[in-house]
Amino acid sequence: MGEERPTEERHIPVLLNRCINLLAPAIEAAGDDAVVVDATLGMGGHSEALLKRFSNLHLVGIDRDQQALRLAGERLSPFQNRIDLVHAVYDEISSVLEDLGISRVSGVLFDLGVSSLQLDERERGFAYSYDAPLDMRMDTSRGQTAADVVNTYAEDELLRIIRMWGEEKFAGRIASAIAAARRSKPFTTTGELVDVIRSVVPAGAARSGGHPAKRTFQALRIEVNEELSVLTRAIPAAIDAIAVQGRVVVMSYHSLEDKIVKAAFTAGTKSSAPVGFPVELEEHRPYLRTLTRGTEAPTDEEIAENPRAASAKLRAVERTGTRTTDRKAR
Repeated sequence: MGEERPTEERHIPVLLNRCINLLAPAIEAAGDDAVVVDATLGMGGHSEALLKRFSNLHLVGIDRDQQALRLAGERLSPFQNRIDLVHAVYDEISSVLEDLGISRVSGVLFDLGVSSLQLDERERGFAYSYDAPLDMRMDTSRGQTAADVVNTYAEDELLRIIRMWGEEKFAGRIASAIAAARRSKPFTTTGELVDVIRSVVPAGAARSGGHPAKRTFQALRIEVNEELSVLTRAIPAAIDAIAVQGRVVVMSYHSLEDKIVKAAFTAGTKSSAPVGFPVELEEHRPYLRTLTRGTEAPTDEEIAENPRAASAKLRAVERTGTRTTDRKAR
């Protein structure tokens, strides 16, 4: 089991230096009031680096995965007087901060998608490369599993989520095969599902597009954990939480996530004044400034350091003004 290895050996943070450097000006500007929310704490690699570099920083770590919280807590124990670790989903940022009595923060960091811990722990069922219970829950204490989805969703619903969340061109074949196979025996393991997917995805497609189950597993994981709806709520909540000069840094790993992040950031970086309006009123002015050139990709060196960084898409913004009530209502 991977858990026998020290946490720092199991987890190499993605784009670590870039993320820290993007957050640094906001942390330094806040002085002794600096607070950063690591909204996807995982095994605490980014948080540990931030706490080591900035002695003035207080860190709030959020994760829905209780195993991750325990491991991160051990890793961050030298900083126990400067951290609050909370079991929550990252769209609950506002309520977490309210419970802690924190009104504004200097930065919010998101490292989206499935974590190293979840991929490495076979019994979690996130990986298609070995047989395991068909679970895929980031919070194993509640909610439906991937087995529940493949065994109970109507065929047309399976088709919808595999096509939309997995962007899988063979979604129809896969949904039909799943529906047929479960009539004989419900799915219980990842291996059973992989076998069914392999039986209907052409070998040529697998050679050019990677493992034939990759996109279906992505779709199921997103559905089980409601990842896109959570993210749609979480990015505006993060923007609301940061003070002026505060920053939000997001790493996403597929186009569906990146579109949501881009839309929320773009809404804050453009004037909302009607076309042709003679004067730009305060409530129409942009309240965010883009810090990255569109979506930044990892360098070859960053990918060599951590192959899981290969698909990372990095975006960041800085708060430049106050959002008005009118803006929040839009």
